[in-house]
Amino acid sequence: MIRPARRADVPAIYRLIEDLARYERALPEVTGTEQDLTAALFGPEPAVFAHVAENDGQVAGFALWYLSFSTWQGKHGIYLEDLYVEPALRGRGYGRRMVAELAALCLERGYGRLEWSVLDWNSPALGFYAALGATPMEEWTVHRLTGPALRAVAAGHGADTHPD
Repeated sequence: MIRPARRADVPAIYRLIEDLARYERALPEVTGTEQDLTAALFGPEPAVFAHVAENDGQVAGFALWYLSFSTWQGKHGIYLEDLYVEPALRGRGYGRRMVAELAALCLERGYGRLEWSVLDWNSPALGFYAALGATPMEEWTVHRLTGPALRAVAAGHGADTHPD
């Protein structure tokens, strides 16, 4: 069963987030807490959402997403931040059904796209998404500001190698 996450699912989702980070060799980068996740998903104005896959009444996987926007389409879309299914339960269609649920949500709400990022070395995920018919955006490169660089730019002190 695929369904929207409930508050009681947060510990299981958080455990799966840690499992995903471990797999992606990034566990030390997980600095958020279960409380942070609860506030983000169930606070007064949530801006992030989750669906879970259940196996025998237990959370077997999750899809965490938020709204994006395309200025070219003039429509919202869904950005899938994380999709993860417990390794022992893969191959049962949970991942495919969670993506299908989000795709259906896009169509139901008139959103223009469903998109996500995949690590270039994650062959199983790349194969899974290719099998769904997803197109890699090879011309695009993700950029990110975090930590000291984020603070420097916010303070107006970032490295400025290109004029506006």
